[in-house]
Amino acid sequence: MSAESIAILILIGSFLFMILLRFPIAYAVGLSSLFTLLYQGLPLNIIAQQMVKGISSFSLMAVPFFITMGVLMGSGGISEKLIKLANTLVGWMRGGLAMVNIVASYFFGGISGSAAADTASIGSIMIPMMVEQGYDDDFSTAVTISSSCEGLLVPPSHNMVIYATTAGGISVGSLFLAGYLPGALLAISLMIGSYIFSVKRNYPKGEKFSIKNMIKALVTSFWALAAVLIVVIGVVGGVFTATESAAIAVIYSLIVSVFMYKGLDWKGVWKVLGKCVDTLSIVLILISTSSIFGYLLTRLHVPTLAANAIINVTDNPIMIALLLNLILLLLGMIMDMAPIILIAAPILLPVATSIGITPIQFGVMMILNTGIGLLTPPVGSVLFIGSAVGKLSIERLVKAMIPFYLLMIVALLFVTFVPSVSLWLPSLFM
Repeated sequence: MSAESIAILILIGSFLFMILLRFPIAYAVGLSSLFTLLYQGLPLNIIAQQMVKGISSFSLMAVPFFITMGVLMGSGGISEKLIKLANTLVGWMRGGLAMVNIVASYFFGGISGSAAADTASIGSIMIPMMVEQGYDDDFSTAVTISSSCEGLLVPPSHNMVIYATTAGGISVGSLFLAGYLPGALLAISLMIGSYIFSVKRNYPKGEKFSIKNMIKALVTSFWALAAVLIVVIGVVGGVFTATESAAIAVIYSLIVSVFMYKGLDWKGVWKVLGKCVDTLSIVLILISTSSIFGYLLTRLHVPTLAANAIINVTDNPIMIALLLNLILLLLGMIMDMAPIILIAAPILLPVATSIGITPIQFGVMMILNTGIGLLTPPVGSVLFIGSAVGKLSIERLVKAMIPFYLLMIVALLFVTFVPSVSLWLPSLFM
């Protein structure tokens, strides 16, 4: 075995071993990189250089701003108003509250960009409400956590910014636009499945549709929805960069939460900012340590080796696309979203582009795949949050999730094999 092969084995083998031992991802990435550097006899100051280089990016400045915007809006009473708007739009259907849950997640996801925040915020309101109206508790929780993945696709999503930077400076505006239709496709898939369940189990309908109530709810929700318009229209229209739009959105979110909706006071704002610091520290440590890992992957030619290995299995583009999805789904079961993007994107993106999948389409595929991973054991963080909010055992929730996993995979296959689902809007506006 060559020295390079041994180095690759040390890097990837020690990383996977530490993941199985439930090491924090940042420690696993950093320590496996350290072991590899020591084996190769490289100077350890590379660690500091690569960590600084990893977070010294203007584009990455958007990440803390988007996270802060999402936490401010999520804590400022926005979710209740978006639920009311969704109720006026789809609450009249059979299984109306399930439909409201899904549509509200689409709206809220465009503000928070976080599946965990969506589950905690929307779920704490909708799950008790659905159970009280006669819905099964496991179904209510499964709908909530499944629909939370819409927020990962609907802009502004800080994970899309991380992918854009990792994949080599892809247009953030194009990625933002690429997420809208896949997010809507996922929502429609979940609504169809929920409707079938609702008819079969005779879940109740909501109030009749009323244009007056819809307009009233839309007016009330306008200030929340305008935050998304500021970001997306500003970036796509070239008015400002993603980072500038994120900074403006933070100021706007602060004004709306404190002065318009009055869901936060200044004491609450300081608590929210404290939560943001906790979240940001985790994200930035992951980005910096993953930068060392990525440096070693490139130095050891792992992306090329991985591409050759996959192509040697099959040269059929359909089979390669399915293999890419399978790899990402398996990674999603043992890792969180950000580290998968940071580590796997440089390896798998060349394989995807070799079969005609564009970096933007692959970005949407990666976000959706890793989003499904957030709902799967053993590491699915959103699965555990849903279990806590819905007061269910993990076993019951996973069993209830099986049909929703299938619905999400159907949406994933559409995104994979129908490029226009993710590329039509960017080609139209960019």
